[in-house]
Amino acid sequence: PFASRKSVKEKAVLRLREFDVGDKFSRLPLPRASVLLPLMVREGKLHLLLTVRSMQLRRSPGEVCFPGGKSEAIDKDEIDTALREAKEEVGLQPEKVEVICRLVPGIDKMNHLVTPVVGFIEDTFQAIPNPDEVSDVFIVPLEYFVKPLNYKTLPYKTSSGHLSWVHCFTYDDHEHKMSFRIWGLTAHFAVFLALVIFGKRPTFEVDYDLDNLISSSENNFMNLYASLYERKKSNL
Repeated sequence: PFASRKSVKEKAVLRLREFDVGDKFSRLPLPRASVLLPLMVREGKLHLLLTVRSMQLRRSPGEVCFPGGKSEAIDKDEIDTALREAKEEVGLQPEKVEVICRLVPGIDKMNHLVTPVVGFIEDTFQAIPNPDEVSDVFIVPLEYFVKPLNYKTLPYKTSSGHLSWVHCFTYDDHEHKMSFRIWGLTAHFAVFLALVIFGKRPTFEVDYDLDNLISSSENNFMNLYASLYERKKSNL
């Protein structure tokens, strides 16, 4: 099993490195945030760790997300932000994360530039959720984000009033005997991660050219950014 575990991870790492954007988008004039996409190999398959935001939080209480948050002055870069936040939220020590790459960013509803940082963690990791920020931590097979059992799209209005559709997954976690709803930017990042690593067509529609995933994901992002920028100008 160790050999197969290693090869599952090595294949994923090779694919991820092809999609590393580094600091290509870091200079865009938007407030910055980062999330950590923590991958692990369990029973020969890739899994992704997610958290549920505490009900006491002002913003998006009870929603599923990745460990992460806003950039602070002490952070050298997006990777630092993601690792610091993961430590604060779930007790994940930075040295226990093997950082692989940064993927194409997204823009959240507060207009932060959100960079997804992908890293591998041990499958033995025991989360210690900080109750002020996180109410639950759970793990989903990465393949669920290309072959879900329970999926729909939800209409979503951006701050500019632009209507688009977002992925929404419902995942039944037998370990917790709970169902989790994963949608919005979190689902967007999870789907993209799964497309990158598995390189196969999902069972639902995505707005990427799957034969040119790198360029189409960057183009989608730049179009989103451009529409935001146009709006800012028109609001002045």
